[in-house]
Amino acid sequence: MFSIITRKTLLDYCKKYPAASTALQEWYHELVNSDFKNFNELKRVYGNVRVVADNCVVFNIMGNKYRLVVRIVFDFKVVQIKWFGTHAEYDKIDVTTIQHSKK
Repeated sequence: MFSIITRKTLLDYCKKYPAASTALQEWYHELVNSDFKNFNELKRVYGNVRVVADNCVVFNIMGNKYRLVVRIVFDFKVVQIKWFGTHAEYDKIDVTTIQHSKK
């Protein structure tokens, strides 16, 4: 089972994006009850997931309306919430550094 670091952050995103709240909570419960040993196992379940930088993984939430960026350390079964927002907001950030672009 995975531990989610900064679950409060996830709950804050649920408040900020109420339309995505149920989907985020479902994602949370799926992850904490999973036992993925590596990215390939994760990809078998979440087909659209992709790795970016520093073990960061991008999940499509609600049919790609939202994006969730997390850092996963499979050896320790730990997930850290890094960023969440709409697909349009995601397009404005540098996902490799999780900082908003200056455009």
